Amino acid sequence: MGKMIEQIAQDRGHTIIAKIDDPSQDVDYTAMDVAIDFSTPEAAFDNITNCFKNNVPVISGTTGWLDRYSEAIKICEVHKSAFIYASNFSLGVNIFFELNKHLAKMMAELDQYKVTMEEIHHTQKLDAPSGTAITLAEGIIENTSYENWKLDESDDKIIRIKSIREGMVPGTHSISYESAVDTIDIKHEAHNREGFALGAVIASEWIQEKVGIFSMKDVLNLS
Repeated sequence: MGKMIEQIAQDRGHTIIAKIDDPSQDVDYTAMDVAIDFSTPEAAFDNITNCFKNNVPVISGTTGWLDRYSEAIKICEVHKSAFIYASNFSLGVNIFFELNKHLAKMMAELDQYKVTMEEIHHTQKLDAPSGTAITLAEGIIENTSYENWKLDESDDKIIRIKSIREGMVPGTHSISYESAVDTIDIKHEAHNREGFALGAVIASEWIQEKVGIFSMKDVLNLS
C-alpha cells in the first residue's frame, strides 16, 4: 500500500517528504502538509499522535489499534489538528457503506429475513474480520434490532461474519438477507488495491487546512 500511495501521490503532483518506518525515527514534521498512515496496529497510535503534536493532519487506514482511537481523538483536538480514519478508503466501498445502511433501514422491520456477512481477503491479511466488514456490521446494527456481530456465530441479535483468507484477493464483501422464500444480496468486489490508495490520497488532498475529525462521508459529500 505504501508504494502504491507513493506512486499515486507523485502522479498527482505531490512530493513525498518522509517514509516513517519507526515511531522513534527522526522526522522533519515542519516540511509536511499531511501524513498518510498505513502501518501496523503496534505502530499506528504513536505514528498518528506524533503527527498531531506537530500540527500535521493524518489520514489513517490502519486497523487493529482502535482500542486507543478515543485517546488519539483527544490528542488531535488538543493540538487543533485534523484526522480521517477509515477502515477502507476505496471510493466504491464508501458508497457501499451508505448502500448497506440504506438497505438495513429498509429491512429493519422484516423479521423473516436473517442477515449474514462474508469477507474474503488475501492470506497476508492478519486481522479477521476485516475492518471493512466491522464497519458494515456496525452500519446494520445502527439501523436494525441487531446488537452485535461475531465470527461464525449467530442468533436473533447477532450478525454472523464469515472470514476467508485465500490467494491474493484484494477484498470482497457480501451481505445477504435470507428468508424462506428468497435472498437479497449486495456485494463489493475490489479488482485491485489501487482504489484504496487513490481514496487515501484524495482524502489527504481534501483535508488540507481543515481542523477537526472527519470521515470519507465528508470527503465524498455523502453526509
